[in-house]
This record gives sequence, structure tokens and C-alpha cells, in this order.
Amino acid sequence: MRSVKFLVAAGAASLLSSAAFAADMPIMSPPPMMYAPPPVQDFGGWYLRGDIGMTNTQAKLHSNLYDTLPANTGFQQFGGFDGGMLFGVGVGYQFNNWFRADITGEYRSKVSFNGTDFFQFNPGGALGDTYHGGYQSWVGLVNAYADLGTWWCLTPFVGAGVGAATIKTSAFSDVATFPGGVGASSYIADGATKTNFAWALHAGVAYRVSNNFTVELAYRYLDMGTAGHGQGHFFDGSPAGPSTFQYRDMTSQDLKLGVRWNLPCCDVPPAPVPLIRKG
Repeated sequence: MRSVKFLVAAGAASLLSSAAFAADMPIMSPPPMMYAPPPVQDFGGWYLRGDIGMTNTQAKLHSNLYDTLPANTGFQQFGGFDGGMLFGVGVGYQFNNWFRADITGEYRSKVSFNGTDFFQFNPGGALGDTYHGGYQSWVGLVNAYADLGTWWCLTPFVGAGVGAATIKTSAFSDVATFPGGVGASSYIADGATKTNFAWALHAGVAYRVSNNFTVELAYRYLDMGTAGHGQGHFFDGSPAGPSTFQYRDMTSQDLKLGVRWNLPCCDVPPAPVPLIRKG
């Protein structure tokens, strides 16, 4: 019995000494939380853009006179527009590494139109016309693009856009020549301004020079609708009523060189990622 009491007393003494030792130990604070640096993003945020390029306009010259020609009239038409330049600016947002969108505005330089046509009336002879005109325009588009992946810093992309085209035509002249020395007549129409719905398709490749600077080479198909002219005048200046000459189905195949500047000041940095405590 004494041995049992002795063992119980020894155990109690041992527990008391352990508790006292633990109370004397300093309280240790947990190790500080460790954070991983935020991941580096290669997309996202606002950007500015600028473009310069060459335009190549196609259209059909039309007049109401063509609709009244007799069925047995032979008709041939030739001509087209000179090449021109475009200058554009815009602002956009890169949503992720494959989708971005922007709003662009551009000025398209004045280009000249030169054409001829030839009427063969059966019977009744022939008539030839020589035409001179031109136009300039301003185009605004909202565009969306799909980036198709990146290889060696090169990113091919496709896109589409919708917006408006304001077309300002210049004076249009029609000099009619009658074969056989019969004579000639002149007609002049004033220019006019018209705004149409416009749409575009894009394709190109972008090269990322740095995190904030990208260069792109792109092709664009642009549809600008129909443009007309104003008041008509005969060669002696007498009025001839509103002109019916139109450039119908105006399209342009453009080649553009563009640059994009990312705006890191406007991005929201990602939150740091906590790591597991050590210690």
C-alpha cells in the first residue's frame, strides 16, 4: 500500500514540475504569413492604337439614265478609283488572352474617279462618255477581335466591325462625245455628303515588341454603302435638276500598319497569393 501511495505522489510531483516549467517558457508568436508575388499577366487592360494604311476603293457608277436604255442598246463601262491613304486612332480593351475590342475613327484621303462608257444604239448610232469625280470619307467602327494564339511573339487574329461612314463626293463631270464629228456636250454635278451604315472584316498578325507595345499588319474589307451627288448643271451653267449619278456598293480593300500601346496605369493589379506558413 505504501508503494502505491509513493508512486502516486511521485507522479503528481512530476506533473507539477512540468507545469511550472511550461509556465516559465516564453510565449512564441506564429511565424508571419508569406506571400507569393502576384502572377505576371500578359493580357488585360486598356490600350490606345494608331493606324496608317493604303485604300483601294471599288464601286459601280450608276445613273437613272441607264435604267431607261432600250433593250437593244449595247453598253460597256470602264474605270475606277485611284489608291489613297487612311489615318486612324482608337481606344480598346483586352479582356483576356484571346478576345479584345476597340472603337476606331479614321480619315480616308481624297481619291479620284476616272471612267468611260460606250453606248451602241441599234439603230441610232453610238455615244461615248468620259467621267471624272472623286470622294473622301470618315469612318467610325466598333470592332471585336479573336487572337488565335501566339508563336514566337507573333499572334494572328481575325475580327469584325460595324459603324458608320460619312462620304463626301467632289464635283462630277460627264463629257459626252458623239462619233462622226457630230459634237460633244458637258454635264457637271456638285458634290454631296452622305452618312451610311458601314461594316468591316479584319485579318492580320500582331508582333509583341514589349509588354506595353505591339505592332500589327492587317488586311481589312470595308463596305461603305452608296454615295451620290448634288445639283446638276449643263455645260452652259443652266440647272439640270438633282444629279442621279451614284457610286453604288462602295467597298475598299485596305492594307494597314498599326501600333497598340497598353496602359498599365489603368489596370487593377491582381491580389497577392498567400503561401502556407512556415515554422
